[in-house]
Amino acid sequence: MYQLIKANQAQFPTRILCETLGVSHSGYYDWTKRTPSQRVIANCRLIEQIMAIYRTSDCTYGRPRITVELVDLGIRVNHKRVDRLMREAGIKGVSRRRGFIITTHRNKRDRPAEDLVQRHFKATSINQLWVADMTYIPTWAGFLYLTVVIDVFSRKVVGWAFGETMTANLVINALNMALITRKPGKVIHHSDRGSQYTSVDFGKRCKEMGVRPSMGSVGDAYDNAMAESFFASLECELIDRRSWKNKTEARLAIFTWIESWYNPTRRHSGLGYLSPNNFERKLNEKNQIAINCNPLSQVETLSTP
Repeated sequence: MYQLIKANQAQFPTRILCETLGVSHSGYYDWTKRTPSQRVIANCRLIEQIMAIYRTSDCTYGRPRITVELVDLGIRVNHKRVDRLMREAGIKGVSRRRGFIITTHRNKRDRPAEDLVQRHFKATSINQLWVADMTYIPTWAGFLYLTVVIDVFSRKVVGWAFGETMTANLVINALNMALITRKPGKVIHHSDRGSQYTSVDFGKRCKEMGVRPSMGSVGDAYDNAMAESFFASLECELIDRRSWKNKTEARLAIFTWIESWYNPTRRHSGLGYLSPNNFERKLNEKNQIAINCNPLSQVETLSTP
């Protein structure tokens, strides 16, 4: 009660606040002269650390991710305490709510690939299964289109491309980036049945590079749920909170979000609250330890399909 009075005394007279809240003036003034308890001091310091993490996340992290960040800093704290202090500080994480938007359309003359995934988005290593999709980004100068390729095992965005029209070249460019950066053996590339993915040019590129195309249905978010989940995060954490005067500004902002935040830093609940890059790094370290412990045996590592 006294803290509430102190927080509002710049806007209202202290006497009126005390009378409204039913506390004595003398009691309030006695409280202001007391030395803060160790618990109060600890909470103030913890709130400062919580706010620092919150600002670093561009004001998007909620209680689970902030708690993990604190633990990584060597601060043992209960998630309920973090939740309470966040409420006291008046902050909360962004909520991921995406309305399903159809951005691809099927060309009935093209023959779609077989659905090799059947909504089973599981992989036991990197470069086994990739998912791909596209979305649009509104700017004052019109729409910009973004296509991404995501590794299902590590949730890492391994390929992306921007375009001003939704063409086959747009999805081919994202695939080419993934192929260059990952150099997979045999990988399944799953998408919807949009005309860009069922096009002859995209099918030809997949065949040239040994990529197995897989396609769900058109207009069904569940057939490409992992890609939809990524776009939901992108929208609620960036697109819905920004506006761009031109497409160049939008490209730079999204490039920065993917390569400087999402892949290397942003904690993913599906990865034990590791970022995609850190998840893959720990995997590589684990595989290297296994190799060192068994130098004469053929070790099947998880880092290769």
